[in-house]
Amino acid sequence: MLDHSENHNDVGDAGGYSTTRRNMLDIANSLYGTGVSMDIEIPMIAVIGSQSTGKSSLLENVCGITLPRASGTCTRCPTECRLSHSSAPWKCIIGLRLLTDRHGEAIPVRTKPFGDPIVDPTEVAERIKRAQRAILNPSTEADFFLTGGEETTPEITFSRNCVSLEISGPDVVDLSFVDLPGLIASAGTGSTTADIELVKGLVTEYAKNESCIILLTVTCETEFENQGAYQLARTFDPAGKRTIGVLTKPDRAPRGDEERWVTLLKNEYPELALDNGWFSVKQPDSIQLTEGITRAQARQEEKNFFASANPWASLSLRFQQHLGTFNLAERCSDVLSGLIAKRLPDIQKTIQDMLRTTEGQLGELPQEPSKDPIGEVYNLISKLSDALTQYVEGTPGAGGLLQTIRPKQQEFKDAIRKTAPDFRPSERPDGDDFAYGNGLTLPEFLSNEEKPHLPDDDSDAIYIDQVMDYALQAITRELPDNIPFVVTEMFIRDAVGRWQAPTMQLFDYVEEILNRKITGFVHAECTQYPDLNFAVSTVISEYIAERAQVTRERLKWLLALEERPRTLNDHYFCDYREKFLAWYRGHRSQYHNIPLVQKLKKHSSSTGSSDFDENVRAIMAAFSALDIHDIAPTDLAKVLPSDPYDTAIRIMASVRAYFQVAYKRFADNVPNAIDHELVLGLNRAGTLETVLRKALGVSGPDGHRLCTDYLREDGNVAARRADLRNKRERLNKARKELMRLRK
Repeated sequence: MLDHSENHNDVGDAGGYSTTRRNMLDIANSLYGTGVSMDIEIPMIAVIGSQSTGKSSLLENVCGITLPRASGTCTRCPTECRLSHSSAPWKCIIGLRLLTDRHGEAIPVRTKPFGDPIVDPTEVAERIKRAQRAILNPSTEADFFLTGGEETTPEITFSRNCVSLEISGPDVVDLSFVDLPGLIASAGTGSTTADIELVKGLVTEYAKNESCIILLTVTCETEFENQGAYQLARTFDPAGKRTIGVLTKPDRAPRGDEERWVTLLKNEYPELALDNGWFSVKQPDSIQLTEGITRAQARQEEKNFFASANPWASLSLRFQQHLGTFNLAERCSDVLSGLIAKRLPDIQKTIQDMLRTTEGQLGELPQEPSKDPIGEVYNLISKLSDALTQYVEGTPGAGGLLQTIRPKQQEFKDAIRKTAPDFRPSERPDGDDFAYGNGLTLPEFLSNEEKPHLPDDDSDAIYIDQVMDYALQAITRELPDNIPFVVTEMFIRDAVGRWQAPTMQLFDYVEEILNRKITGFVHAECTQYPDLNFAVSTVISEYIAERAQVTRERLKWLLALEERPRTLNDHYFCDYREKFLAWYRGHRSQYHNIPLVQKLKKHSSSTGSSDFDENVRAIMAAFSALDIHDIAPTDLAKVLPSDPYDTAIRIMASVRAYFQVAYKRFADNVPNAIDHELVLGLNRAGTLETVLRKALGVSGPDGHRLCTDYLREDGNVAARRADLRNKRERLNKARKELMRLRK
């Protein structure tokens, strides 16, 4: 705390020091008038004390007024007093400084006049009582309480709104302070535990402010240790840097205790020492107040007491300046103006910084709802429709809709490929001699994407003898070697029947992802308007369900289509069938010696010189000798024994060849159908925009009312915007006041 001299100027001194002090106090008063104290710490004096410490009498003497003495409303709201010396006649203007509405929500700070200016100090107490009653009944017009409302029961028990006093006159010192309710020692008549906590909370709110000068009132008629106000002040100002102590009722100190209080006044108790010192004041007692003692008489009585009563009268001149209301007021004024001058550069910078921050926070909030609700909803629907069209068409980035779906599409393709019949060109194994797959490998003529999944066990394996059994059982009136097509069809249907599960899994996944993605997208676009967000999300969800049902029927149609084997891709089918025939027969070398056939094809009777070529030429010559002609070398393979399972091999080759044709087209058709019917179908030709307009009733007879309801933004956003605007208004007013007063 700043060091202040012990010499004080008279109230009417027009010197430079008083002028500077007056300017500083004017700045503080102006800042308080803007309400910016809600945002930044403005230096102030807060008067605190326990009940019955003489706080009210002290303030009456300082202000030259009479305060309400009755219990009740006077303990429920703060009273701000702004005192200024003036050559004009004494005057008091009472107002209501409103910071919150009747719900306790912050509003733009304003001071509302409460009645005409008062020129008779004796009328102040009644007006303050009525002002307090108006604050505690915020639902009733304040003017009602100017002339009535005495029996009105308060709506609320506490308010941050203040009674504001502006007092000026020739004998008024330049000073500003806030009078807080007296701390209640215990619940009793006229007070409750809740009252105790309310008052303590209010006092704490002011005392913890580092820019608050605590004017602590302590009565000499009660043990110092029993006065809770000092303990509270010490909690928030443990070093005593910003506390001014005031000893009241010195005439009531128990006999023999006077020296203890004088020692405290001299600041000689190290643990109780205050940088701004201790003062003592003597105010009129209740009898004098009842008899109507004047302020001038009270001041004279105070001077007489300290001049004649020991040990006060025997104090040195240095400590005599710590006695009396006038000296206390001067010290308070000096300390407050000094703190304002010290803090002023920081206050200016803080206001500027807060303004920038507040503007930035306002800029981050959504714009206010449009004054044309129908046009705004139309615009939002159109914007949302265009954005959704682009979204379902595909957007870059890992989180895009198509990027999310694509891995599942590949899983679907893999799942379909894994349903390929696991035909084995060997007979069913017996007992312990069985070796899984009998050395079977995947066909090399198939690409990696075409190769079926090799199962972990033989549970799905279909052996050649099983195929032959099915073939023989299917024969009815066919001629020999004519196996009914129903066998081939049976194996194809069995494979295709396994396609339904992965098909519906892909469909369910895409529908779920689409719902989630679109819901999130709608929320992002309509986050400012919860009602519109809910309505649009509901409509789109229902529309997605409709498109999903259409898509589901399309997938059922595709599955049904695959139940009957058919293809016009003859060349593709025949090519694969020949390859599978060769591959299956190659695993039955005892009947189909493929290497021998290949060597016979390469044989040349004119140039070959190997033993194999010599043997082939000898055999061919023998046929000629027997007068058997037109025999080709490859015809020699016909002497191999016939394969009893050749019919089964042809069935197996046909089924596998057809599977290659069918699974590839199905693996394309299903994702394409889902994409066409569900994803792209969501807003094809702007259908969604039409659906939204109709479902939301935008163009109906209740369109204006509905759109107004849709655009009712989130209450938290609206409240946040209002708070920030109020804050910006307070800060701007404060900045302008500083600029005006410092010119």
